[in-house]
Amino acid sequence: MLSAMSNVPKPGRRTFLIGGAAAAAVAAGGGAAARENAAGPWAIELFTSQGCSSCPPADRNLGALARRADIVALSYHVDYWDYIGWKDRFATSATTQRQRAYARSLKQRYVYTPEMVVDGIVHDPGVTNAAIEAMLDKARARSPRRATPELSCPPGGPLTIRLAPFKLPNGPADVVLAVYDRRHSTPVNSGENGGRTLENFNVVRHFEVVSRWNGSAAQWTVAPDRFSPDQGLAVLVQSADQGPILGCNKLEPVATN
Repeated sequence: MLSAMSNVPKPGRRTFLIGGAAAAAVAAGGGAAARENAAGPWAIELFTSQGCSSCPPADRNLGALARRADIVALSYHVDYWDYIGWKDRFATSATTQRQRAYARSLKQRYVYTPEMVVDGIVHDPGVTNAAIEAMLDKARARSPRRATPELSCPPGGPLTIRLAPFKLPNGPADVVLAVYDRRHSTPVNSGENGGRTLENFNVVRHFEVVSRWNGSAAQWTVAPDRFSPDQGLAVLVQSADQGPILGCNKLEPVATN
């Protein structure tokens, strides 16, 4: 879990880029980002480990996906590879438990790495573009209407999450916040990837359920001590008990001149 951050950005030095559907809505001058939206974004969650020699191709693919406006890409480092010669400094038991929760909801017999989960409904190692696009096609077909949250965060201020009314298909949903580092480069000295320098993208450092949502118009704020100015913020609207993702969005810092 992140500790409280005391360093806040100075006004005018940093702003936030609104990702995916929200960007189009703001450009249009309206609040459409909070309404049912057919343009995404779509959530891709990668479960990975620096101790797994099969993971770097999926890590690279996630890095490419992270640059897409229609994708909220998140990388969760699991800890069950840590005993094989290399301890992943980003791995936590909480991220492992999130993967295990997906294994239960998706009726998997076991967990594995790399594993990409798209919109909480389909999974694959994610090492080929064809497999990733096939998963995205399934997500688009299942959830053509989206509960896309509208996100805003002034320099040094709190994150505000807004959702407009939405007919929830399977009862209440959880509003989940993920705080992530945009990129890390790590020389690995031992284990299956010993001698390699690994590049990891959108590494989740903290995630939490902000609130349970009943589909009515709602707004929440998250204090700025939960994230630092250079981190990305993602919000997932997910059917309760880690079911399908109904909508998502992201805010990422952009340096200004």
